[in-house]
Amino acid sequence: MAKQPAASGKQVKVTLVKSIYGQIKSHQASVRGLGLRRIRDSRVLIETPEVLGMIRSATHLLKVEQV
Repeated sequence: MAKQPAASGKQVKVTLVKSIYGQIKSHQASVRGLGLRRIRDSRVLIETPEVLGMIRSATHLLKVEQV
């Protein structure tokens, strides 16, 4: 079973603001991996190196806020 990150870690709110259609497949996969399905869909995620890497790859499609 995978280890769960500590709940006290920093959190980030990620919102999809542009469509993933017509984007590079790896960017589409990163957005899906963040749990975003449609425009204006948001998720609050714990800041881990994996999550930050996915955000960095598709930053032109996302709005990111510290929670």
